[in-house]
Amino acid sequence: MLYVVTGAAGFIGSKLIEALNRAGVTEIIAVDNLESAAKVGNLAGCEIEDYLDKRDFLERLVANQFDEEIEAVLHQGACSDTMESNGRYVMENNYRYSRVLLDWCQDEAVPFLYASSASVYGAGREFREERACERPLNAYAYSKFLFDQNVRRRLPARSAQIAGLRYFNVYGPNEAHKGRMASVAFHAFNQFMSEGRVRLFVGSDGYADGEQRRDFIHVENVVNVNLHFLEHREISGIFNCGTGRAQSFNDVARAVVNGVRAGRGEAELSLADMVAEGLVEYIPLPPQLVGKYQSFTEADLALLRNAGYGDDFMPVEQGVGTYVAHLLGEQR
Repeated sequence: MLYVVTGAAGFIGSKLIEALNRAGVTEIIAVDNLESAAKVGNLAGCEIEDYLDKRDFLERLVANQFDEEIEAVLHQGACSDTMESNGRYVMENNYRYSRVLLDWCQDEAVPFLYASSASVYGAGREFREERACERPLNAYAYSKFLFDQNVRRRLPARSAQIAGLRYFNVYGPNEAHKGRMASVAFHAFNQFMSEGRVRLFVGSDGYADGEQRRDFIHVENVVNVNLHFLEHREISGIFNCGTGRAQSFNDVARAVVNGVRAGRGEAELSLADMVAEGLVEYIPLPPQLVGKYQSFTEADLALLRNAGYGDDFMPVEQGVGTYVAHLLGEQR
């Protein structure tokens, strides 16, 4: 039996394949679009059964050429650029693609795990998996929101598991190809290595400089949540996938700078020391983000915990520190 991972060469998709490999699973169809080959290296260390271009995969799926071969679909493929202005492109890649896969999985009674997003909450201050909390601010967020709405309508009559995970701010190895959409931790590391400083936004929405807060989650924690649902196919629904603890961008910057300093054998610094020495500085919010910026996110984990997921999540100090050590190792 085959596992399908879409977005397989991407950030979370490739880490899911690594985890399946560690569990002894290699019968995997890796689905992606490699017109831009920057991410192909993410698959180099993975064991898979086959690779299919997204278009070829969809053609074979619609033509019913898999004949009960598929054990489960882990759908991570999407346009993840929250600043993408071509709404038609976003909806085709994020909403319509997901609908085709869901329809097929329900017709064939195949478990379907998919990537949703905390962006559906917009600028709200409540992060529960409820319609009243959802206020998407851009085409990317709306595409994820609309698919979640479709899933909600289909859950009562489902033929197999449907589980959507609303990822909060994910960081960790295998994200370099994402460019401007890579994590704050990734960009902070590269800024510090190239310029000797980390730039954060000045205060906004009532927060002091760099004190805007997000729920930052390490990719390994995200993978573990996915595997929990893969192992418990009796559980369906839409669930937040974050740590449940908002931490500031200053916390991320401090973890990055001190992680690099530790790698150099240098002493740890406080945030105040970093600012005083020019290692952290604050810049204005870009005009294109005004009114579209989430200054605060924090996953409500009640539904996830009720679904039986009891593992702890890495705080920024641990997770970013581990990530920085990894990035330093890649440069050696």
